[in-house]
Amino acid sequence: MNDFDGSGLSPIRQETAPLRARIIEAIRGAIEGGQLKPGERLVEKKLCEQLGVSRTSLREALRELEAIGVIAQVSTRGLTVVEISPREARNIYAIRADIEALVVEQFCERADDAAMQRFDQLCTELTETYRAGNFSAIIAGKKKLFNHLCEVADNAVALELLQRLTLRTAQLRNRSVAREARQQQSITEIEELQAAVLARDSQTARRSAHRHVESAADSALDLRKS
Repeated sequence: MNDFDGSGLSPIRQETAPLRARIIEAIRGAIEGGQLKPGERLVEKKLCEQLGVSRTSLREALRELEAIGVIAQVSTRGLTVVEISPREARNIYAIRADIEALVVEQFCERADDAAMQRFDQLCTELTETYRAGNFSAIIAGKKKLFNHLCEVADNAVALELLQRLTLRTAQLRNRSVAREARQQQSITEIEELQAAVLARDSQTARRSAHRHVESAADSALDLRKS
């Protein structure tokens, strides 16, 4: 197993958000972007240097990531990124499917015309990034879309859970999203979801959201076998 040397991370700027939260977001981004991989050890000294933060602040953030199961102590190697098992991954995708379906249904029931227009725009932008094959833009676009859905659905709990669940399966998802066949399939699924939501057909939209996550799980777990 390798050690993560902090590549891809930038110094934390002084902002109003708690420093711990910004460190977590930086490490989360490294995991989601594939710079930080399962089994890699997190070397505190290197991370502190790369992020420009104190060891105390870093350890607070690492404790939180450890608490949600993203990183763990592995014998004498110290903290490493957790490598998820196929069974765990399947369970996470199943939970995600139910949560995303619920949020989409709530969105259909609560969205005003302006929220629907923004949803339409975000879906169109997302399918365009899929067609361009821009991996980082796809991840960012999906995040924007679900932030909007959860905000309008007034379901902050769902957003928090989805953030944690997607982080646990980040490496599997990244490999799946990068696959051209999955990109084409995703475009079709997102367009189906887009049409159902714009029609305010909450039940069809709910099924479309559920099916989209199920397909993502099949693709990600099939890649793991290969």
